[in-house]
Amino acid sequence: MDLDQCVGCGGLFPKMEGPTHLYMESSPGCWAIYGEVLAREYSNVAFSQTHRVTVDAYAAQHPGHPSPQSIQSVAGHLIRLCLLLEYGLEIERANAAMLKAIESKKKFAWLTPPPSRGALTVLDVHRATSVEYHVERVRAWAASVWAAWALHHDQIRQWLPVEFDSRKRHSGK
Repeated sequence: MDLDQCVGCGGLFPKMEGPTHLYMESSPGCWAIYGEVLAREYSNVAFSQTHRVTVDAYAAQHPGHPSPQSIQSVAGHLIRLCLLLEYGLEIERANAAMLKAIESKKKFAWLTPPPSRGALTVLDVHRATSVEYHVERVRAWAASVWAAWALHHDQIRQWLPVEFDSRKRHSGK
């Protein structure tokens, strides 16, 4: 099987022709695998607390090029990853805080993507054979992506809603 390196995450995916996202740059193979992971998550309520984390990890690994859409998208997804991983928030609270943070599109700036966007990709989640392993892989993937953006963590924290302050971060994460 011929493989193609994804321009976004750097992973190796089946080489194919096909659609990709409008502004999240990826290879068609990567986009197809992501679609399969989303279909799995939509088909089983056990993934309800994991789905948004999947979307965050994928979007942050595939930032595309500077545009108003991609700037807001990357900022929002990295904000939610920060709230989940550093503050230990439950997904609904993290989502509400992320939505509050992105109310003003004008305050975000393009963050130069890191050369490596994490050691894990959507392919690592796609290979999961049980709900538990899928959830574990999504969490590990999200942590890998968040760590890859470390150079921009201070800026991302500045974009959090005012009630979040670095002194309140979740210990151990």
